Amino acid sequence: MALIPRFVPLAFFRTRKIPKWFNEWMNYVPIALFTSLVVKDLCITSTYTFSIADKLPELISAVIVFAIAYWTRSMAISVVVGLASVFLIAFII
Repeated sequence: MALIPRFVPLAFFRTRKIPKWFNEWMNYVPIALFTSLVVKDLCITSTYTFSIADKLPELISAVIVFAIAYWTRSMAISVVVGLASVFLIAFII
């Protein structure tokens, strides 16, 4: 079953030229998906209510990670700093 969603676009676009605007638009898809996952995880609890107090360690860590990612442009450093900051802040709070 998992083969069909992967094979159909490959078979369809193999013989066709993909428009430039489509490729440019597709560059934003990973950013949009990542942002939606992070915002959902940081801002919405299991009861679908907005609660900052419940997610304070994660919110502080997110700000730290965004700053580190902006300055270093390194995914590996950002992930390590994020994990370490969540651990340390949750341990302190």
